[in-house]
Amino acid sequence: MKPKVLILTGPTAVGKTELSIALAKRFGAEIISADSMQIYQGMNIGTAKITPQEMQGVVHHMLDIVPVTHSYSVAEYQSAAFSLIDRLLQQKKLPMVVGGTGLYIHSLMYDVDFSSAAADTSLRKTLEALSNEELHERLQQLDAASAARIHQNDKKRMIRRLEVLEHGCSTEFDFRKKNDRYDFILIGITDQRDVLYQNINRRVDQMVAMGLCDEARLLYDRYGEALTALKAIGYKEWIPYFQGSATKAEAIEAIKQNTRRYAKRQLTWFRREEDITWFDKSRLAAPDALFSEITAYLEQRMNKYGTES
Repeated sequence: MKPKVLILTGPTAVGKTELSIALAKRFGAEIISADSMQIYQGMNIGTAKITPQEMQGVVHHMLDIVPVTHSYSVAEYQSAAFSLIDRLLQQKKLPMVVGGTGLYIHSLMYDVDFSSAAADTSLRKTLEALSNEELHERLQQLDAASAARIHQNDKKRMIRRLEVLEHGCSTEFDFRKKNDRYDFILIGITDQRDVLYQNINRRVDQMVAMGLCDEARLLYDRYGEALTALKAIGYKEWIPYFQGSATKAEAIEAIKQNTRRYAKRQLTWFRREEDITWFDKSRLAAPDALFSEITAYLEQRMNKYGTES
């Protein structure tokens, strides 16, 4: 019987954190974060990083693991997450991956081998020497779907995708082979778009009240705008304000707008996963109905396929 790994995902601000705590307590799980920004130290408010109080005693992994000066790769995440998953399974605990970074979750559910791409330093140097326009044109030729999704200004992601494609892979949909070492239980949470957007706007206002501007300013003053972490939503929008070319209100509105767009992209990413089971909060009347429905579903999956590896 394959060992089980629970994955809980969905767009930002949909309520994954609170739900994950309740599920972890119910099923004796430890949580492995799948958020590409929450891995960084010193980025707490803008990433909506869970606090020790909110954890309620549930053990969390992959939070605050690297300094902001380190450019953390998907390959590094994959390696660390699998080590944690295997250790938890040996301890007879349920690994529970929680987050909305599609590439992180993808690296676990599918056999994506980063070793050859990481070792090819000559290819990396060649790609880094190209302009953004040249990279995007090359990506368009090899994988039009990725070119449509990745912005021309996002050089890091374009290079990362091209490295994978250049090592004998065709398109993102063709090369994916499922990782059959585990029984992944993939659950997605969603809500009505207007409700989700209201939650995003409200959360951004809360972050600002908690000191998001000061957190971003500290990173900007210490490392400058070239810092990779400052390209994250919630941080990059403050740079024009710090440089005097935008007002604080404009920076806040930009964060809200970019976060709403990001949530839309997250939904697009995960809706193409054929094995995902969706739970729509808008169809549930009672506040605790979501937890009850997911619990019933998980109990059925555990009993049907067995709980032991």
